[in-house]
Amino acid sequence: MNVLVAGATGYLGQYLVKELQKRDHKVRVLIRKEHQKELFNGIDDFFIGEVTQPKSLQGITDNIDWVFSTIGITRQKDGMTYMDVDFQGNMNLLNEAKQTHVKSFLYVSAIGGDQLRFLKIFEAKEKFVDALKSSGLDYTIMRPNGFFSDMTDFLEMAKGGTVYLFGNGNFKLNPIHGQDLAKVCVDKMDTNEKEVVVGGPDIFTQNELSALALKAWNKKVKIVHLPDWIRRMIIVVIRTFTSSKVYGPIEFFLTLMAFDIIADQYGEQHLEDFFNQKVSDF
Repeated sequence: MNVLVAGATGYLGQYLVKELQKRDHKVRVLIRKEHQKELFNGIDDFFIGEVTQPKSLQGITDNIDWVFSTIGITRQKDGMTYMDVDFQGNMNLLNEAKQTHVKSFLYVSAIGGDQLRFLKIFEAKEKFVDALKSSGLDYTIMRPNGFFSDMTDFLEMAKGGTVYLFGNGNFKLNPIHGQDLAKVCVDKMDTNEKEVVVGGPDIFTQNELSALALKAWNKKVKIVHLPDWIRRMIIVVIRTFTSSKVYGPIEFFLTLMAFDIIADQYGEQHLEDFFNQKVSDF
């Protein structure tokens, strides 16, 4: 297949490119700057453009069968909002895909996004999901759990010898490594599954995950449980007194800490190994 990867310079995007190459697909990579070509090996089909500038995308899906989009921002910067990038940027890409009648379009949203549209970080993503579903194209919506890379927040906290959690720490999650998620994305692209909720192979309580992070630093297990009302109060305060640029990612993190986030289990890589490797790299 001829495949376009948008968001290829990001964490998941780079793994997607490598996985597609392994399976002998012909890959076109969307980049913003010429020097970003250096991030990729064995790619000779680059398209330079900005997803927020539709004119720069003209022709991007010519002769393309599949589109993979991981386009999205966690923190708003450079004057760009979630609506500018997560919604309109992907819409600009979708409009090109519709014109050239691509066979399928895979979009990476996030677990729980359809139930948590009130969060700024999900509002734009799910608005695009709605548009993709009604586009007339075959599509797949990937809803991954947290990435291993997101769990480094726990590792950073554990470095000081204490991890702070809200509530009793018994809510569960199963984060996934980007390489494992890339394999699932490519596997599911050629199936009839429209929405895939995907997580890693190991399910942890927040307490267990915290203990794993402390163990990686050879620290004693010391977890402080804060009253959950503090978490709720922080969300109210930041929404009241800061802009979405500030509160978006904090609101997202604190909200998802308050319930189980368990997805279908995939993959072969384990968080303990990831933590140990990260600590050895420090």
